Amino acid sequence: MPTMPSPLPTLRDVEEAFAFLDDWEDRYRYIMDLGAKLPALADEDRIERNLVHGCQSAVWVALHGDGTNINLTADSESQLVKGLAAIVVIALDAKSPEALIAFDLDALFARLRLHEHLSPTRSNGLHGMVQQVRSRACQLAQ
Repeated sequence: MPTMPSPLPTLRDVEEAFAFLDDWEDRYRYIMDLGAKLPALADEDRIERNLVHGCQSAVWVALHGDGTNINLTADSESQLVKGLAAIVVIALDAKSPEALIAFDLDALFARLRLHEHLSPTRSNGLHGMVQQVRSRACQLAQ
């Protein structure tokens, strides 16, 4: 019988874990563990529209919502990228389109010091992921 992933932690839990973990190797492992906790992405969400362009690895981010709340799901072939996508999902899932668009992910990434410790291509991919999520949230808000 397949095992179900553990529930995702809260954003506060993520920030506390980053504060507790001194070593970036441990933080990378933690990020990959977050990715392992993401629920499986439905096959019907593995479409071109959900594929994030500009990422080094294939990554899909799907948004579903009714204009009131948006639910995010994500997946990637890379465990590290999947973990970064999990941070985006944790930060933005179940928000209204307006709250999602207004959420300051750059400030979150700065607090976690992600861009300082990611390769330029990973940082660009993370930025592309955020831009795509915000763009799609704008479409759902209309």
